[in-house]
Amino acid sequence: MAAQTPTGADATGQPRRLPAGRKAALASYVSEVGQVTVAQLAERFDVSLDTIRRDLDQLDSEGVLIRTHGGAVSPSAIPRPDTGLDVRMRMQASAKEQIGAVAAGLITDGAAVIINAGTTTLAVVRHLRDQRDLTIATNSLQLPAEISPEVVRDLYVFGGQVRFSAQATVGPVSFQRMSPGDDLQIQCDLALVAVGAVDAGSGYTTSNLGEATMMAEMMDRASRVAVLADSSKFGRRLFARVAELSRADYLITDAVPPPALGRALEEAGVKVLVAGDDART
Repeated sequence: MAAQTPTGADATGQPRRLPAGRKAALASYVSEVGQVTVAQLAERFDVSLDTIRRDLDQLDSEGVLIRTHGGAVSPSAIPRPDTGLDVRMRMQASAKEQIGAVAAGLITDGAAVIINAGTTTLAVVRHLRDQRDLTIATNSLQLPAEISPEVVRDLYVFGGQVRFSAQATVGPVSFQRMSPGDDLQIQCDLALVAVGAVDAGSGYTTSNLGEATMMAEMMDRASRVAVLADSSKFGRRLFARVAELSRADYLITDAVPPPALGRALEEAGVKVLVAGDDART
């Protein structure tokens, strides 16, 4: 049986190299458009589908773009509502890690914290190293696998409908009693809520109605609220409103908001924490 040629290699087994012109053009086009399909690229560059697939595999391995099922996205693109969690994890990754480090600094030993599902909040969890005796309540199905057992005293996951693409549950921010009766209500010290968009007029929004309702209730169940959003989410408005700007005590982000949004946040009494910057609003 003939030996198979490794993916990304030529017939001699040497690493395959894209023609420099097509490589630059592909990278530029994906960056400009944000998200593309293999068929679109094959037509645009007048090459076969298999050629484009190999090109995308190589560019993914070099970190130029993110390979998806049937296409690719730019690492700096704004994710679509149906973008899978595995792809979202690699988008705006550096900004999310910076935000996560700042948000983790708000959590003190023994605190009770509500954390909503999202790739930015997963970054927070990865920075929880020195805290102890935390009580965490979340709708994230990924968080239990990410968090260090050493920092947690109790970990609770809200029930409800499962959104597989987000690896999250959507339902009430409460827990059923062991015996018949009203649901057990909770109250936490801090809510960490990652949102899909932040706008001076629309406040905090997201793309899913059920998640928006749940996120708003999480805010209501906490003494302090920190909204997490990287700068690609500024000045955007999505389908479902979570809350007005003043509902948050903090906005944690990776860049100073544009002037109009900055003024609106200041007027709303929101303290802006910019990762890697001592500036505060």
